[in-house]
Amino acid sequence: MILDNKQIAIIGGGPGGLTLARLLQLKGINVKVYERDINKSARVQGSPLDMHEGSGWAALGKANLIEGFNKNVRQGADKKIIVNEHADIIFSDHGTKHDEDPGYEYRPEIDRGSLRKIFLESLQPGTVVWDSHFVSMEKQNEGWLLHFKNGSSAYADIVIGADGANSKIRPYVTNIKAFYSGVTMVEINIDNAEKATPHIYALLNGGKIMAFGNGKCLLGGQKGDGGLGFYISFKTGENWAANSGLDLSDKAQLLAWFKKEYSGWSSIWHELLEHTTTPVIPRPIYCMPLDQTWEALPNLTLLGDAAHVMPPFAGEGANTSMLDALELSECLTSGKFNTVQQAIAFYEVSMRKRAAKAAKRSLENGERMHSEGALEKMLTVFGIK
Repeated sequence: MILDNKQIAIIGGGPGGLTLARLLQLKGINVKVYERDINKSARVQGSPLDMHEGSGWAALGKANLIEGFNKNVRQGADKKIIVNEHADIIFSDHGTKHDEDPGYEYRPEIDRGSLRKIFLESLQPGTVVWDSHFVSMEKQNEGWLLHFKNGSSAYADIVIGADGANSKIRPYVTNIKAFYSGVTMVEINIDNAEKATPHIYALLNGGKIMAFGNGKCLLGGQKGDGGLGFYISFKTGENWAANSGLDLSDKAQLLAWFKKEYSGWSSIWHELLEHTTTPVIPRPIYCMPLDQTWEALPNLTLLGDAAHVMPPFAGEGANTSMLDALELSECLTSGKFNTVQQAIAFYEVSMRKRAAKAAKRSLENGERMHSEGALEKMLTVFGIK
């Protein structure tokens, strides 16, 4: 096997990095995951993840983790409602029995923290090296010497960058940069939502919501800890956060801004700004060029957002990252290639092509969701009209 006696370093312990570590360990490969979080108890932010049949779900199957996943599924979290700016329900599948719908694709949801825990418990002790914030690396022998912010260093024969949209590994592979999509999302999180935001909590009914109106949208869902995660999503300049003049820790300012920018929207949404934890988090949305390419290296590659960050408007992010891990692990361990570089080259060509298709869908959906008539357009996308 081309990985015999090789030490693999995965930079980043998100879904993609942990999936790859698990799959490689099942093949007896020496692997370490270097994660910047201080320890496994570090808080995992973000909305729940839904697993897609041909990507995230397939990776979980190969990792022999379906049973553990099923024990942590958020029942009902995959249910959705679509509303207009007045919070009038236009569509709801809460009363639908999906087992009676032959066209329905089951996409079970799980909290990010639960998914991470499943993977961590599946790995050999000491696989994840915590408090390892990657700073730089340099070529040494046939591999790389990695340097971390805490002053430590480590050698690896092969490095995989799974360190997200702001990857520090990516520049060692390519100088191609992401472009701004034209959309910024403001992330807001609500604790104890049943008490803090009772109207929206009741509207969600344990699931997720999409609200469209006036070229803007709100996207949100319920978390397993009783909180809510929402995104205020709108078209604006790339430097909106710096140029808006808003104090992102001031709820009164945020509410006044929302009332102005989302004028005509129901006052029910004001609960979000009145009870959000602060500061809220501005997230300008980027995408890698759909035609990006580079020459494969003999000991270094990328997966997930580090390779192909894309807008979240097709729900492909974590799933694509986990599929990257599955395909990369198979290329490296299948015995079909004579060298690591050949395996990486085959993986990267397939990965870029597949990611470009997903990114194109995400960009197109983003345009629809932030356009006039977005509600009708998205109902058509979902096959409701």
